[in-house]
Amino acid sequence: MSTTEQQETGETQSLTLVQAVRDGLYGEMNRDDDVVVMGEDVGENGGVFRATQGLHDEFGGDRVIDTPLAESGIIGTAIGMAAYGMKPVPEIQFQGFIYPGFDQIVSHAARLRNRSRGRFNCPMVIRAPYGGGIRAPEHHSESKEAFFVHEAGLKVVIPSTPYDTKGLLAASIRDPDPVLFLEPKLIYRAFREDVPDESYTVPLGEAAVRREGSDVSVFTWGAMTRPTMEAAESLAEEGIDCEIVDLRTLSPLDDEAIVESFKKTGRAAVVHEAPKTGGLAGEITATIQEEALVYQEAPITRVTGFDTPFPLYALEDYYLPEAARIEDGIREAAEF
Repeated sequence: MSTTEQQETGETQSLTLVQAVRDGLYGEMNRDDDVVVMGEDVGENGGVFRATQGLHDEFGGDRVIDTPLAESGIIGTAIGMAAYGMKPVPEIQFQGFIYPGFDQIVSHAARLRNRSRGRFNCPMVIRAPYGGGIRAPEHHSESKEAFFVHEAGLKVVIPSTPYDTKGLLAASIRDPDPVLFLEPKLIYRAFREDVPDESYTVPLGEAAVRREGSDVSVFTWGAMTRPTMEAAESLAEEGIDCEIVDLRTLSPLDDEAIVESFKKTGRAAVVHEAPKTGGLAGEITATIQEEALVYQEAPITRVTGFDTPFPLYALEDYYLPEAARIEDGIREAAEF
């Protein structure tokens, strides 16, 4: 079915988040012959999480490319392809494996437009499952988005719903500059949502208010959005009315949405699974201090992972913020 026909029918599918990734890739590859997918086992095997399942059969080995196990080579090759007009979407199997390619990302992909004074740009999307919660071994559960938010020239996107996943991925692929697209694997198959069949985009750099509230603004993203919503519903029974803001894009950060929500409530909490020190909660807190200090009625609380290596198995649930710990953090801001 063509994109035009899909738009005319207005049909939807009930998709999980990982299915929305696959649907988004399919739509963009069907729309634009310059889009190619590449990575370890993404071809005939369909990827470790089956996010690319069926794409090899549909588009062939020239556009769905199995690569050697070499993250630096995967990303470096994609940069060259992007510089000369293609739109590669390299997959890194887990964010914890991305470090061998870190130099390629920050020294080349993010700097290419600036280095060449606009002669070249780098339209590529680096996909990587990230975060904990699936009982994986070492290097499989990191949440290190802050490493990349620090780098000018690189966008960082983290969806939390199937609908947003497809739309944000399409917007990322169409963007003229490099995007790191982190997929919260804890919720890959946790729930379904109606997703339009047709191609559409969700704008980068815009947060979404998931729950309107008047007492405390809670900022979060990715897999932490669901337990944060659970905490908000529980706290509502205590008379604490939370506004939940899903940031969706961490770079560029939607400062306006953060500040406007905080001006309404005067209190805030930030929830993320990354370690506390150097995490994005600190940047969000500083933004509020700089832009809305006169509205502040209480210290801003941070509910985060711990400043330790991500633990194995038995301690994994303790490390990740869950609804009860999030409730405590929000309550602390509300009752100050």
